[in-house]
Amino acid sequence: QVQLVESGGGLVQPGGSLRLSCAASGSGFSINGMGWYRQAPGKERELVATITSSNITSYEDYVKGRFTISRDNAKNTGYLQMNSLKPEDTAVYYCYADWRWLGLPNHKRSWGQGTQVTVSS
Repeated sequence: QVQLVESGGGLVQPGGSLRLSCAASGSGFSINGMGWYRQAPGKERELVATITSSNITSYEDYVKGRFTISRDNAKNTGYLQMNSLKPEDTAVYYCYADWRWLGLPNHKRSWGQGTQVTVSS
């Protein structure tokens, strides 16, 4: 199983920026799509952004124009650059990766452990 390790969360003031990272460990696999979800207290987990293996990106309306998703395939790492942060962006952020073992067709999904982002003055 591919494991994902997240980093980069923390406390930031409104209008500030954070960059989240999601690194996949191991070898012998290929990552297809990656993405980020978030879950605020008392709310359901919601999609934030996705990126395909061809670097095609998509964003939910509530982060469009403020967040940027990217990936470094050589490092098997995904990123979420968050700018102009608002208090309503406060949540635990989870990354995921859809991957397969080389030579096998079936994709699996792994999740990161989650990283807390708090936007507050």
